[in-house]
Amino acid sequence: MTDKAQPKTPATEGQPNFEIQRIYVKDLSYEAPNTPHTFTEDWKPEVQLNLETKSTRIQDNVHEVVLSVTATVTSSKKSAFLIEIQQAGIFMISGFTNDQLHQMLGSFCPNILFPYAREVISDVVVRGGFPQLILAPVNFDALYAQHLDKEKEGGDGEGSKVH
Repeated sequence: MTDKAQPKTPATEGQPNFEIQRIYVKDLSYEAPNTPHTFTEDWKPEVQLNLETKSTRIQDNVHEVVLSVTATVTSSKKSAFLIEIQQAGIFMISGFTNDQLHQMLGSFCPNILFPYAREVISDVVVRGGFPQLILAPVNFDALYAQHLDKEKEGGDGEGSKVH
């Protein structure tokens, strides 16, 4: 056989390329203002979840994406705890059209970051003495589509936000 294996070369210009460079916690905050009293009352949790994504170009084809997740939990109309995390990643993205790049930054990358944020939130909440808080999966494609619709209606164009 005369088939020769093609040597592995870096992605050439114009070909789509996506690489995760680093995933990290950029900021983390946890507060349980009414402990220990919260532990002595009936546990009837109500969760309010806020998500926001932002991206920053670091250099050519390298972007930082930050997924901010805030979970506010009340029980019997009193604050039980508040946890905020900024889960971030550095991504090398090249060879995509501008529309594709914006979708990667606004949907694809946050989808990669969310499981990491979920894990940190669950761990910190348990360490705070509360039952595990497991956040349901999020459809970042739908959130990105909503963001595009708001931009078309004259929104601010900054990040994607859901309440």
